[in-house]
Amino acid sequence: MCRNIRTLYNFEPPATEEEIRAASLQFVRKLSGFNKPSRANEEAFARAIDTVAEAARELLDSLVTTAGPRNRDVEARKARERAARRFG
Repeated sequence: MCRNIRTLYNFEPPATEEEIRAASLQFVRKLSGFNKPSRANEEAFARAIDTVAEAARELLDSLVTTAGPRNRDVEARKARERAARRFG
């Protein structure tokens, strides 16, 4: 999976539309192999991003858990620690 796609579920505050759209963009880029599509593919690329974002929002809204929401700051600190261990 693309390393730029982050977990968006069960955070306080919940994922924003901007975060969902950014993850959708990364997903479509990964699938297509394009960082930026050609003019001929722009419409299909944009439509795919919209469709993936809509599906992601629907998924996030329908998931249930008994676990408490995660803290964004704590998760970011853990990610930085993992990166420091990995890359030195």
